[in-house]
Amino acid sequence: MAALTLSRLLSLHGLAVAVGLLVYVVLSHVRHQRRHPSAAIGWVLSLLLLPYLALPLYLLFGTRKLTRAGRSSLAAGAPRPGDDEAAWPAQTAAALGQPRATPYRALAVHADGSASLRALLEVIDGARHTLDLCTFILGRDAIGATVSARLAARASAGLRVRLLLDGVGRMLGGRPDLSALRRAGVHLELFVPPLQSPLKGRTNLRNHRKLVVADAGRATERLWCGGRNLAAEYFEGTPGHPAWRDLSFDLQGPLVRQAADLFQHDWAFAAGAEAPGTDAEAAPGAAAGEPAAQVIASGPDQADDTLQALLVSAAYRAHTRVKLVSPYVVLDDALLMALTLAARRGVQVELLLPERSNHRLADIARHRSLRALASAGVQVWLAPHMLHAKAAIIDDALALAGSANLDSRSLFLNYELMVAFHDPGAIARYGAWFDLERGTARRYVAHPPGLWRDLGEGLVLWIGFQL
Repeated sequence: MAALTLSRLLSLHGLAVAVGLLVYVVLSHVRHQRRHPSAAIGWVLSLLLLPYLALPLYLLFGTRKLTRAGRSSLAAGAPRPGDDEAAWPAQTAAALGQPRATPYRALAVHADGSASLRALLEVIDGARHTLDLCTFILGRDAIGATVSARLAARASAGLRVRLLLDGVGRMLGGRPDLSALRRAGVHLELFVPPLQSPLKGRTNLRNHRKLVVADAGRATERLWCGGRNLAAEYFEGTPGHPAWRDLSFDLQGPLVRQAADLFQHDWAFAAGAEAPGTDAEAAPGAAAGEPAAQVIASGPDQADDTLQALLVSAAYRAHTRVKLVSPYVVLDDALLMALTLAARRGVQVELLLPERSNHRLADIARHRSLRALASAGVQVWLAPHMLHAKAAIIDDALALAGSANLDSRSLFLNYELMVAFHDPGAIARYGAWFDLERGTARRYVAHPPGLWRDLGEGLVLWIGFQL
């Protein structure tokens, strides 16, 4: 009996030592992942209080960066002194490893879903050589069916057509049937299907980028991009459910090659192939007075938190205005402080978001940020409809548009894509779009939370730092 008891004690001791060592190793990994404070604290508390539950979850969801420190392989070199595009936005982006500002032409901004759908189908139908499409959601609905049929037709016509669909996003879209696409010759990859590689810690790193690239590097090259997934609610809606307000754009010219390079890297990662070299170096710099922009990649494939760093820098550099729009707003401390300080020093800071989004937890979690912003003088506006657009306008120096929300998932976890426009014409167009959308919104009024509300917000922020 004594021997049996001793054996059990030794077994328990060995288990405790093993768990302790594993917790120590994982906590060290958490510290070196450069998380923002709320996420780091959430993981540490979970690992200390509930190690048997938190450890397997961390193995599934814990990895945040898949690249070593240093510049992204997409970087094509920083602007040189004397370059026309070497203003602070381009310099900051280049310092974060992004390609240099590159010319583009024929920008069309789609505030209307029907116009966006027409442009999308024109890009698909107009391709003559290659067609690459990346999306988070491909809906099992009329829009998804239309896009799929057009892709299949282009592949049947002899074009190289590739579709990159996020593994989780596919399920959120109702698991559309992809067999017809494969039969038509469309090359298809799912981006990190759930639980496919759980021990690599990549399950929670989703590809939220949305882009369609046609004929990159050729005279007919064209890019369609923005915040819209390929499902009915983003374009035309369904009976009884109007389409969401969103923002997308299409353009032509050398900038398309930067988006093509980014797609190629994502495709190689999803396929388990070696990432190719970049062709962005071959794209010309912009001449004086020529419209210029940069593709801004943010996510696990970037050494830095590119978009968050660019927004923080922009808030500190702003002189007259900062206009932000996002469906979900849960700010980290650094960005929150940058925006509140900008408002306090006289910059007109405005934030536009839906009065009620499609994610209830995000609506609960946002109020701490909104109260802090409003108390500092930020004008927070609530749109009466679902607003899914993502954009930022800083002075007359920078406009950002693309896929990234102003929340922890987009800023620190997701693969995201924004395009940074530097020319006054594009910046003015996005500013006018913002003012038009704000015209239907009401001003947010902050109210001190009650005890239970405050506890509920804190709980959502704690357990939802990965959501």
